Amino acid sequence: MIEYLDSLSGARVRQLTDEPAISHPSYFLQSSFLPGDDRLFFTSYRSGSAQIHELPVDGSEPPRALTGGPVGVHPFSPALHPTGEELCFVRAGGIYRLHLKSGVETQIAFREGASIGECSISADGAWLTAAAKIDGQNGILTGEWSGANWRFHPYPRTIIHPQFHPLEPEWIEFSGDPAPRMHRMRRDGSGLECLYQHGNDEFVVHETFLGQTGDIVFTVWPFSLRRLNWETREISTICDFNCWHIAPNRAGTRVLCDTNHPDRGIHIVDVASGKPHYVCRPEASNGGSQWRTSRYALKEDFDAARSAAKSAATLSWMEAGTDTVYGPQWTHPHPSWSHSETRIAFASDRSATTQVYIAELNG
Repeated sequence: MIEYLDSLSGARVRQLTDEPAISHPSYFLQSSFLPGDDRLFFTSYRSGSAQIHELPVDGSEPPRALTGGPVGVHPFSPALHPTGEELCFVRAGGIYRLHLKSGVETQIAFREGASIGECSISADGAWLTAAAKIDGQNGILTGEWSGANWRFHPYPRTIIHPQFHPLEPEWIEFSGDPAPRMHRMRRDGSGLECLYQHGNDEFVVHETFLGQTGDIVFTVWPFSLRRLNWETREISTICDFNCWHIAPNRAGTRVLCDTNHPDRGIHIVDVASGKPHYVCRPEASNGGSQWRTSRYALKEDFDAARSAAKSAATLSWMEAGTDTVYGPQWTHPHPSWSHSETRIAFASDRSATTQVYIAELNG
């Protein structure tokens, strides 16, 4: 384990992994910390495919594999159940849950040939949702944690980041890709509506719920961090700052974020004042040509990326995760809170290969 103090903030930073293989925490919409905050789970390719591992934050033990086999998991799909006893994840058309103590895997849902994105669990732990593409049709999967009542709700565009409302678990907010971005529907598929009409020239990204406020917070890249009232649809600006991936705390009073173009480091924004407070500099490479612009990728952007890669493969990060338009996702820090909100986890390829880091928060 490598430990150092950030030269500007004095924050204590630890590099927890050092294998010559990509390792990164879960996506920024999920905490990667296990109950007690003394251990965390992460995705690593050290066995040749993406698998879930866990290790103590003090580096006292080597990483332990939680999943294995020749078929990898969706690298950004693991999510912790509210009980803290199980994880869910996606593997090859299926959604599974893993009991952390016993190691027993249980299939929750399966669709042959489906491409399924990261999972979201309702606050009461009873429901799951995930974006999916089934038989060429985009949409949202919803169902019970128990495996019952799974349904597919088709949608005419790519869907990413579906999330349950923290206070009203019958509601799901999701992102339509590209614009307009923010939508909601009930988990039974009813009540579908767009929350904010905008064009491809307004780069709305990384929207999520502002903690227990029930409002939505989002970035208009790279200009500002904004808030949308769930009831009135009123939009207000929290701060004019290049917040990138954003993770609100539970109370909705602070927003953790990384930054890019320029990379100013990881910050925590005070929602009431709009003031960003510097935490540390991850020194990640922050891949992706589109982050140099202030609009969504158009067909010509993807065509150029495919040509550069000499590949006709899909460039949807949900399906492949390796494109150069929005970037290899493991090159982005994706910071997330610990449960106690006293430390954060993030990824960085500052040492050439992406590794897992944590930083202790000073106050």
